[in-house]
Amino acid sequence: IRCNNTTLCSKPRPKVILTNYNYNNFTGFVLNSRAFQAMANPCLGKNVSTLGVMDVEYKRIPCDYKNQTLAVRVEDFSKQPGYLAIKVLYQGGQADITRIVVAQIGTSNGASLKLNYGAVWDTSSAPAGPLQLTSTVTSGVNGKSVVAQKALPANWKHGVIYDTGSMFFCYLFFSVKCTGHP
Repeated sequence: IRCNNTTLCSKPRPKVILTNYNYNNFTGFVLNSRAFQAMANPCLGKNVSTLGVMDVEYKRIPCDYKNQTLAVRVEDFSKQPGYLAIKVLYQGGQADITRIVVAQIGTSNGASLKLNYGAVWDTSSAPAGPLQLTSTVTSGVNGKSVVAQKALPANWKHGVIYDTGSMFFCYLFFSVKCTGHP
């Protein structure tokens, strides 16, 4: 992402991870002050931070988390039994997660999570016990799934990040190509 104000902003484009899902065709980014300042020329970060709204150029690029497996953070408002909200971390590539199902390990019946905001998915009907997650990514009509078989222990706690042990990297061409290793 790069701002178009050549006086305040630098030429190199900083990489910014965006996680918000937009339900319409309009594009808008909400960036924190650190992201604004990363776009600035030396010593002008504060000036860029105070702009509030600015014109930017952006390009979607694959996320590449070197040797990092897919992880989920159980959000602070999750509560056993039943309500589970997770934030997906370290999803490599550039395809979008379109569905997540949580189920007891070894079963196929589970609860679909819905995208709540950003990268946070939730359900009010999470099963008890150790849980597996099935994530589906897609581009257009094609979908590929990766199952993280031991994503959450039976005694999961809010505020904790759990490593799913699954490598997840998808990239777009004419269809989705994924590598997934549980």
